[in-house]
Amino acid sequence: MDGFQKIEIKKPPVNNKPLLVVEKNNMFPKKILILPLLLVLILGLVAVMAYFPAKKLYQSALDLNVSVKEVSAAVKTQNIDAAKAKIAVTKEKIKIVSANLGVFAPVGVVPVIGGYYNDATHFVNAGIYGLEAADIAVNSLVPYADLLGLKGKGTFTGGSADQRIQTAVKTFDKITPKLDVISENLAKVKEEVDKVDISRYPEKVRGVEVKSKMTQAITLLDDTINLFVNARPLLKQLPSILGEPTPKKYLVLFQNDKELRATGGFITAYAVFRFDKGKLQIEKSEDIYKLDESKSKKFPAPAEILKYHKGVYYLELRDSNLSPDFIVSMDKFQEMLKSVGDFPKVDGVIALDTHVLVSVMKVLGSIPAYGTNFTVETDKRCDCPQVIYELEKYADKPVAYERGSRKDILGVLLYQIMQKALGVSPGQYWGKLFQVGLDEMQQKHILFYLKDAEAQKGIEALNFAGRVAKFDGDYLNINNTNFAGAKSNMFVSQAVKVDTAIGSDGSIEKTVSIDYKNPYPPSDCGLESGGLCLNAVLRNWIRVYVPKGSQLLDFKGSEVDVTAYESLDKTVFDGFLTVKPMGVAKAIVRYKLPFKIQDGKLPTLIQKQPGTDGTEYLLTKNGKQVDKFILNLDKELIVKN
Repeated sequence: MDGFQKIEIKKPPVNNKPLLVVEKNNMFPKKILILPLLLVLILGLVAVMAYFPAKKLYQSALDLNVSVKEVSAAVKTQNIDAAKAKIAVTKEKIKIVSANLGVFAPVGVVPVIGGYYNDATHFVNAGIYGLEAADIAVNSLVPYADLLGLKGKGTFTGGSADQRIQTAVKTFDKITPKLDVISENLAKVKEEVDKVDISRYPEKVRGVEVKSKMTQAITLLDDTINLFVNARPLLKQLPSILGEPTPKKYLVLFQNDKELRATGGFITAYAVFRFDKGKLQIEKSEDIYKLDESKSKKFPAPAEILKYHKGVYYLELRDSNLSPDFIVSMDKFQEMLKSVGDFPKVDGVIALDTHVLVSVMKVLGSIPAYGTNFTVETDKRCDCPQVIYELEKYADKPVAYERGSRKDILGVLLYQIMQKALGVSPGQYWGKLFQVGLDEMQQKHILFYLKDAEAQKGIEALNFAGRVAKFDGDYLNINNTNFAGAKSNMFVSQAVKVDTAIGSDGSIEKTVSIDYKNPYPPSDCGLESGGLCLNAVLRNWIRVYVPKGSQLLDFKGSEVDVTAYESLDKTVFDGFLTVKPMGVAKAIVRYKLPFKIQDGKLPTLIQKQPGTDGTEYLLTKNGKQVDKFILNLDKELIVKN
């Protein structure tokens, strides 16, 4: 058609991928990549920010550890001045650790990690309170450094030793209020540590035990704190015990552990000590036989004496310590003592054995008395310290005349020891003697029974009273009594094996094997020959104290019929055996406990008999060894199933 131009419609270019879809598929991966990059960037930034505070915290913790070790070293060397200075430095360093740890406070709310942060905070807080308690304690002791034999300048340095002791006792009441402050700080330590959750920690890390060591450390700390809190009444009563302001008298009994009895030894002699404002005097010292002769009446022998002793038909003071509980035995002793009309009234009873004498002489050296120079060197005649042989010879060797002083030699020797200890500068001996005394009390070679109820409460908290303990769990106390067996305990050794067999139902069967061995030849025990009878046949009354309600299954080795009964809230298995010189004997006791194991753990307490030393214990479970030790202290442990 003329006049019209043909119009051509052009088709748009074909695109099979919609534009919108293309944009969506290209942009979504980019967004996904941005999120992890952003997270990595944030974490990296946090790591960089945390690195330097963490490094600072770590370094401050290392510095604190060094200071703690320095405090420990000063305490171990008994350097009171150094301890005071090091504690002050350590207090500042733990403040730095606390501040550096506080930077991470926000972590405390984070699951899992927050728990470890909170535990660390509790440990640091406990350390702060503990150091405060230590600082108060050390500063309180500084004035008494010279008297206690500690390294440092004390306040009471003028005058004689007696005068310095008296001054110290008079001023000790200034310390007692500080005991309450120390106790408050220790209570806070316990409160902080008890908040730590041990369950969150692994059993081991790279082969090193973690959880068990933490548990043991916290248990030890709790026990130590409880011990101080319970012993506080004793410390508060210390001036009164030492005769300030009113003089005090104490009956001191010497127990011969070479002739072992229930509470530590045959009572061979006694003395009356008088404390007046800290000054000690020996008012009287005498053989126990003379005291027995002074009784106004006779006491019939109990069944145990008639059954096991040899030719004894009356109960004497020297044989009255039949109960393994020292307090129970001393109650009986004091009841009988009332029959001695003119005996002085005393404020307590203290018992000690020959182990104390030897330990003290190892510090002081030789002691002269009655023309004899007593030493602790080994005497080949008994393979024992010379002082022990000479005392036995003086007391027991037959003579053709009446020996006027006989066993009161112990009192004379003790007086000479006191003179030597007090006649020098306190720094020379007193620190070592203080430590020796503490060790002897812990090992039950020194026992106390004080009339003051509060003081006795502290004594028993420290386990210085020779009590048969109450215990919730398994319990074992082997008690041996030598009846008319000379001094054979000097030569007889004892080893104990305890096997715990746990049944599939949780029932518990125990087997206690006690081996006695005397490798030495017999002594000349003939009265006509005049020999010194030390090593003879040991006539041994044996009692095994176990949890109340235990059932005896078998008792082998007893030479008499075995009896089972209840005493001191325990079940007792009672027998008798003899051990000849160059001979051995064995007792095997098998019994079933009245309860089953709980949660796979069996708490166990093994108590040491006073007067014993060096008894080896081997513990097995279902025949496999779990522990081996020398029982020098009461031992508490847990047998795991």
